[in-house]
Amino acid sequence: MASLRSSAFQSVLRSRSSLMHTPQRRWAQVHDVRFLATHHNPNQVLDRYKSKLDQKAKEAGHDSVNSLKEAYKDKINDLRRDAATPLTPEPTTPPSSPKPSSTVQTPPTPPPSPQPISTAAAAAAGSSPGIKPLDSYLDVAKVRALPPKEIEALWRLRHANNPNSICASIPLDIYQRIAAAARQNPQFILPLPRAHTEQAPAADDAPDNATGADIHFLQWAFHPPASAPPSTVPSGPSANTHTSTVIFTQLAAYKLHGAFAQPHTTITHHLDLADEKGLVLMHGQVMPDSGISTTEASWLVSCLQRFYDFGVQASGRKGELVRMFTRGDVEGFKMEELMEEAEKL
Repeated sequence: MASLRSSAFQSVLRSRSSLMHTPQRRWAQVHDVRFLATHHNPNQVLDRYKSKLDQKAKEAGHDSVNSLKEAYKDKINDLRRDAATPLTPEPTTPPSSPKPSSTVQTPPTPPPSPQPISTAAAAAAGSSPGIKPLDSYLDVAKVRALPPKEIEALWRLRHANNPNSICASIPLDIYQRIAAAARQNPQFILPLPRAHTEQAPAADDAPDNATGADIHFLQWAFHPPASAPPSTVPSGPSANTHTSTVIFTQLAAYKLHGAFAQPHTTITHHLDLADEKGLVLMHGQVMPDSGISTTEASWLVSCLQRFYDFGVQASGRKGELVRMFTRGDVEGFKMEELMEEAEKL
């Protein structure tokens, strides 16, 4: 009995083993869908619409469909030509074949760094991009013949009717000190004091004269001269080597949007008359509906000049705060001290 069971078990194993080694056959077929979709026999279309084509041929006065096709041959060719997709042109020169394998691959050559625009090239171009030259505000050729006092008066009158404009005339020596400090410290923050009544209702125990402040972020930039150089060359080194700009942005907006934050005030310094008259004409534009008035923008500009006039108005703590901000000295830079220095103006 045991031998019968053993032989039966072995036969089952042999049959199972043979089933396991039997190769599987698959009858799946792969078709090119693009071929099936676009390469049908055209006669199938003709057979489907044969009756309609015969009727169209008789209406047009033709005996057969072939005669109708011959009559419209040119129109059919034009439609096919318009519907055809143009092929990508082959390159005129074949790409160079890669060299035999090498164990070390050469890194790609970095793109050339942009060359700085020279002063002469910028002057030849006519103006710096995005900066209006002084000629767009005054007739510089006529103004050169006037004394500095009259130039200052004309400059104020030129912007008197613009409610979003501020202007000033700065002596050249003061501007040069400010510009030298700005090149070393191109960014800073300034507080704009506001009464609590303008911001939010004050607490019951707060003093009546308590004030807060909005913080504004300023950025200096130096560009090539916006106007062409004068025909008369100064005897010494020219001061008209650049046009400087300052943009003011609310610090909260700059933290939120970064470089895409919208500035509320833009200041431009024109040095066209610096060599002959010793004047730098400043013009500022305040964006409408920015929440900043021209009076507040003028206060920020005045505060900027006093913080950046190193050696004179900013010889004390003001200049040191600017330097600490540039160094990133978080231990030494105190917002309370900045507020105190700003309120001394």
